[in-house]
Parts: sequence; structure tokens; C-alpha cells
Amino acid sequence: MTNIHYTAVVDPKAKLDGSVTVGPFCFVGPEVELGAEVELVSHVVVGGKTKVGAGTRIFPFASIGLQPQDLKFKGESSTLEIGERNQIREHVTMNPGTEGGGMITKVGDDCLFMMSAHVAHDCLVGNNVILANNATLAGHVHVGDCAVLGGLCAVHQFVRIGRHTMIGGMSGVENDVIPYGAVMGNRAFLSGLNLIGLKRRGFGRDDIHALRNAYRVLFSQEGTMAERLEDVANLFKDVACVMEIVDFVRADSSRAICQPNWENAP
Repeated sequence: MTNIHYTAVVDPKAKLDGSVTVGPFCFVGPEVELGAEVELVSHVVVGGKTKVGAGTRIFPFASIGLQPQDLKFKGESSTLEIGERNQIREHVTMNPGTEGGGMITKVGDDCLFMMSAHVAHDCLVGNNVILANNATLAGHVHVGDCAVLGGLCAVHQFVRIGRHTMIGGMSGVENDVIPYGAVMGNRAFLSGLNLIGLKRRGFGRDDIHALRNAYRVLFSQEGTMAERLEDVANLFKDVACVMEIVDFVRADSSRAICQPNWENAP
């Protein structure tokens, strides 16, 4: 039986699994769907056309699914989909999509959104992603699986963050970040590979060695990026993790690829 605190306001049209818990002073709108064992701890607002997957916990003062912070939004019936087993901490905000971005914002499974993290309209966030305190995604950002975004970082609209990346705290990310990369800085630059993350997630020595060699070739200062990319593709055509980087760089994007800061290199 659904456990709804007597101070909570739940629209009768909302769809709640029988195992949902809605704590004190929460609000749940008419187009909301809450899956099995979802918990709204207290003072949570879930509105709009929002679906929350099983086992997700949302903590006090989070604002989920309300109107996007986009002046072009005209009330279109866009959606927010949140996957399973996510932890959405205090003061987190997540907005639905817009007509200009596919009408959907989507968050995967097993993510952690720490205090005051923000996921803007039309973002696509993968699985096992961590946004630390006050990390913010502007509209249309794509974040790959297992990415970690440090506290107070800000990601520019339309940027792509590859899988297994590490974004340093207080970084301003204006350009696409290759899979397995690590970036940092006021205007973020590529500082190498996320070697600690790769080791923690069980990548073998051969893959890490190939990634390091490919990185050196791709971001050397000889030739053009297009020439170096072809060299990497030819040298490492049988290494899946390296070819993931090649495919990422080759893909169409409105943003440039984040580069090393050679002026400050040791």
C-alpha cells in the first residue's frame, strides 16, 4: 500500500506504484509516474510529465520536472524520464525537454546527483554518472556512462561528455570531452586520461597502455587533428576502447574537442 504522508499533496491523476513512499510536504503533479519503491523523503516537488524509475530516492527541496529555464519554451508537452536506483540529493533541479531538443530529458540508472546539481532541458545522462555538489549541465548536454563531474563545474550547452571521463571541480567545460579523458581548469583543458577511474572499473593493462599511446598520437603537436585521428584509427583499429574515442571525435557536433593546454604543459 502506498505510504503518503498526510501533509503531502498528490494529484489523484498521478500514477504511483503501491510501494511508493511520499514524505511530508511533498507535491506530486497529475502527469507524474513513480515506479516501485520510489521514495520522496520530504519537501520534494515532482511536476510536469515526469517518470521516475524504481528504487530512486529524492531528497528534500529537490525540484523535478518543472518548466525548463529556456525562454523559447512555449508550454509544449515535453517529458523528463529518470531511471532506476538513482540518488537525487537536496536542492537538485531537473527540467523536461523542449521542442528544440527532442522533447525529452533523460537520466539513466544508478546515478548520484549531489546537493544542488542541475540537469537542464534536453540533456541525456547515462548510467552510473556522478554529479558532485553544484555541478551543472546546460541544455542539450550528453553525458556518457560512468562519467564523474566534480563540484561546482559547469558544462556549456550542446557539449558531449564521453564515457568514463573525469571533470575536475570548478571547471568550465566549453568543448567536447573524449571518452576516458580528464579535464580541469577555469576554461577546461584536457589534462590526460582518467587513469584512476579506468583502474577502478577493471580496465586491463593492455587497454590502458593502448589508450595512453593513442592519446599521445592524437594530441601530439605534429600534423593536423584529421591526420592524427587517421593514424590512431589505423594503429589501433582492433582496440575497442581506442576506437570509441575515434568514433567520438568523428561524430557530428556543434562543439570543438577539448584539447591539452600545451602552453602550461610540464
